[in-house]
Amino acid sequence: MVIKSSDLRMDLISKLNYLDKDEIDIVEKAIDYAYSKHDGQYRKTGEEYIIHPLSVAIILTTIKADKDTIIASLLHDVLEDTPTPKKELEELFGKTVANLVDGVTKINSINVSTENEYLTNYYKKIIVGMSEDVRVIIIKLADRLHNMRTLYAIPVDRQKLKAKETLEILAPIAHRLGMHKIKSELEDLSLKYSKPDVYYDVVEKLNNTKIEREECVSKMMDEVSTLLKNNGIKHEIKGRAKSIYSIYKKLDKGRSFSDIYDLLAIRILVDKEQECYLALGLIHSKYKPVSKRFKDYIAMPKTNLYQTLHTTVFGLDGNLFEIQIRTYDMDEIAENGIASHWAYKEHKNAALEMQNITEQKLQFYKSIIELNEEKMTNEDFVNRVKDEVLNNNIYVYTPKGDVFELPNGSTPIDFAYRIHTQVGDKMTGAIVNNNMVNLSYELQNGDIVKILTNNNSKGPSREWLNIAKTTQAKSKIKAFFNKTTKEDYIESGKNLLEKELRRKKISQTEFLKSENIKEILKNFKIDTIEDLYLNIGNNKFSVKSVVKNKEEVNEQKKEVKIKVLDTDNDIVVGNTKNIQTHIANCCLPIPGDEIIGFITKGSGISIHRKNCLNINDVDDRIISASWNSKIKNKYYSDIIIYTNTKDNKIVDIVQVSSSMNIQIESINLLNKSDKNIYSVEVVISSVDEMDKYLKELRKIQNIVEVERIMQ
Repeated sequence: MVIKSSDLRMDLISKLNYLDKDEIDIVEKAIDYAYSKHDGQYRKTGEEYIIHPLSVAIILTTIKADKDTIIASLLHDVLEDTPTPKKELEELFGKTVANLVDGVTKINSINVSTENEYLTNYYKKIIVGMSEDVRVIIIKLADRLHNMRTLYAIPVDRQKLKAKETLEILAPIAHRLGMHKIKSELEDLSLKYSKPDVYYDVVEKLNNTKIEREECVSKMMDEVSTLLKNNGIKHEIKGRAKSIYSIYKKLDKGRSFSDIYDLLAIRILVDKEQECYLALGLIHSKYKPVSKRFKDYIAMPKTNLYQTLHTTVFGLDGNLFEIQIRTYDMDEIAENGIASHWAYKEHKNAALEMQNITEQKLQFYKSIIELNEEKMTNEDFVNRVKDEVLNNNIYVYTPKGDVFELPNGSTPIDFAYRIHTQVGDKMTGAIVNNNMVNLSYELQNGDIVKILTNNNSKGPSREWLNIAKTTQAKSKIKAFFNKTTKEDYIESGKNLLEKELRRKKISQTEFLKSENIKEILKNFKIDTIEDLYLNIGNNKFSVKSVVKNKEEVNEQKKEVKIKVLDTDNDIVVGNTKNIQTHIANCCLPIPGDEIIGFITKGSGISIHRKNCLNINDVDDRIISASWNSKIKNKYYSDIIIYTNTKDNKIVDIVQVSSSMNIQIESINLLNKSDKNIYSVEVVISSVDEMDKYLKELRKIQNIVEVERIMQ
């Protein structure tokens, strides 16, 4: 069937009846703008391209998305696929819309793969988008859902890659946002394209039993409905379809199709919370409930806001029926999750409403941000995300009834640090379900935990690092000891310096004059005298070198900072290959630079750029050097990026680097004035690649200059 864009437009406008008329007028303006921008563009299905953004917007009307989100969804491909500047969107539709479109564009621009390195970058990009505005993620989910609906238009190998990526990355995020309908459809479509044989086998089994199941469910619904009517409970009752993917997961665990009793499922909707419990009592009085199959998510909601009573009963003809009971408001949240809180019924400030709920409830994203801050390999990061964030977690309660989500295997230590850092640092013990437990006790789903604290506590034990499960708790324990150790190092460094000055008979007053200290800090590339004491105390700087003259300090610094790389066969020294060489960190030459060798004492040949200031006036130790015609390795290089803004540009820098497959070793903010300056260390193959990289970085908005540096 050919879909006409004019029909979709009318459908979209009709579904926007929850917006005000002036808001609908602005949406129609955005539709016209999207039409003009995508004019002449077609999808791989052969349809007009405008079909896609219109379909994405229609998906978002099912969750009653606000005006800005609908507009951003209509324009979400404009920056990426047309020569349109962000500023133009901002002028026409406002800053919020422009930022939402820009956020989706950044996520889409990443070359996503389920290989570990790219998966890590993808997660990080998602978190950046999430931390700025949750609506970026919701638009992305709707965008992917429509793309999955038309996945048949791309080659089979790409279908499988997209399906795997959707199942492993996007569906779990939809789940954490509580967006059940979108999550279920993403999972079903992913299974359809990743394992079509399995998918159609489940579909066939469902079709073969469809008539029998529908008759059974219909009779049960009639009986239950009559029971509720006779007791004065106004309600709506309907059969509940089980997703194909959820059935597949149960079959995959070894269960037979006939044993999946929640294929027979009904849902009851009532007006008030107390009516949920009244309905439950009536149902249990007539139908025997199955032991251990009752869950009260109304009294104890899930952290994604889900609230429903679950029970399984022996119904008609001895069949097992899974019954869910919830209010209409609970149903809205259960189906659409956090997105349902664009509360147009009572509030107009949708963005603020969303942000408040996000901060309160989505511990999931905070967990990933904390993982991101840990220094770990890409593979470790992915494994930890899957282990701590995406696995089935437990829900643990405070004595007041506040719920906290933790990974399986968590201990009271993890719980304490999840509440607050100071609670963890001052913890002396834990009581679980009114019983004193060891700190190594593994918390169970539904445990009520009271943390005992003492303000006079000296802090956590190092042994806690072996007991804690979560990265959050471990990082906070490490931070405590790092802070304590740092203070000890500073005191020790100060004492060592004073002792050395006395030994050398140097006046402390003269040595600590601001001019002298300023020169020392500059030579050692540190900011404060506390940093100097710290580095002396932890033996990074020799106290003797600090006291010596400036030239000796510089020489000592260069020795500390030299990086040795495997340069065998990449560099020819004189006319000879395979001589021990290493790249000098002061100038970090890369293939394509004119280079020269410096004969060190006992460390082979140090390779410098020819214009490096550190090899002036040392002609007697210079030797010719050149790059081989074939280069095996990539090399470190330092660049400085100057901006004219306080806005964080790290996301854009990472995005450009990722798109060019250039590895970033570190990014540091050099100053915190009104204009940010970044020091970036990269691994790169040649001067030509560096020139292209710098050119792309200069295209980023608010970046005014980029240059390589020599120390």
